Amino acid sequence: MESPTSLSARLLELQRKHRSLDEEIKCLSDNPYQNQLLLQRLKKEKLRLKDNISWIKNALIPDLDA
Repeated sequence: MESPTSLSARLLELQRKHRSLDEEIKCLSDNPYQNQLLLQRLKKEKLRLKDNISWIKNALIPDLDA
């Protein structure tokens, strides 16, 4: 398992990528008929990043049952 410091750094990187994809999706959504396939791929990637962000956040929270 990764150290909390490396997980925090990874979390920040994933959050940055997620925001970047969000901006790109918004730009493509303004003209959705231009490249629908790319838009779908970006949305799937954004969801994958969101899942990874959630997993890392859960890993950084200490287990209260211990």
